[in-house]
Amino acid sequence: MAEDTARPFEALLFDMDGLLLDTERLFMEALVTVSRPFGMEQTRVRAFFLTLVGTSVQKTTERLADFLPDGVDVATFDQTWRAANAAQRQGPVPLRPYVGHVIPALAAAGQRMAVVTSTKRAPALDHLRSAGLLDYFEIIVGGDEVPANKPDPAPYLQAARTLGVDPTRCAAFEDSDLGTQAAVAAGCVTTQIPDLRPDVPLPRLGQRVAPNLADAVTALGFQLNDQPVTV
Repeated sequence: MAEDTARPFEALLFDMDGLLLDTERLFMEALVTVSRPFGMEQTRVRAFFLTLVGTSVQKTTERLADFLPDGVDVATFDQTWRAANAAQRQGPVPLRPYVGHVIPALAAAGQRMAVVTSTKRAPALDHLRSAGLLDYFEIIVGGDEVPANKPDPAPYLQAARTLGVDPTRCAAFEDSDLGTQAAVAAGCVTTQIPDLRPDVPLPRLGQRVAPNLADAVTALGFQLNDQPVTV
């Protein structure tokens, strides 16, 4: 794969939750909180949440219906969970390490960038705006705007098509296994940056692996200007 680092990429495609934004951890803890009144064991709840990472809202709701105890109204529980998640956040949506340096540096260098997320478009725009990142991206592809969600390659193919570029000339960055599978299937040069399970073995999909976004982009040959890279 040495040739990948030598060639210029026409666009950079980024997942959002768990990759750009440090939202997955908060969402998981909100689930633990709203599950307590129903007697659900915390370790089991956290393990269940990890199976949801990278899925669409529809798929999350389907799995939640199978997971909750009998008699619990899924729609009400889901609304309570999302409200608890929103209530626990104070100030801007938090960023993952190095994102606040890497994304502006890439934008200043003239890189074309897009967000490809399973989150619906409206909340994705709100979260990116709150985090101060929205203006750096040329397009946002939300989970409610594609014919199929990750792990299907459709979101990445749609992003490349909208940008007018070949997906094989795109670098993609993902945290989840499902998102990585989607980006690889689309033909993107894909780097996985694990979030909630950094020590769990990753599936071998032909992706690169990096501990953080700064290492991921520099490994592909990008220069982040002459300033020190900081978290």
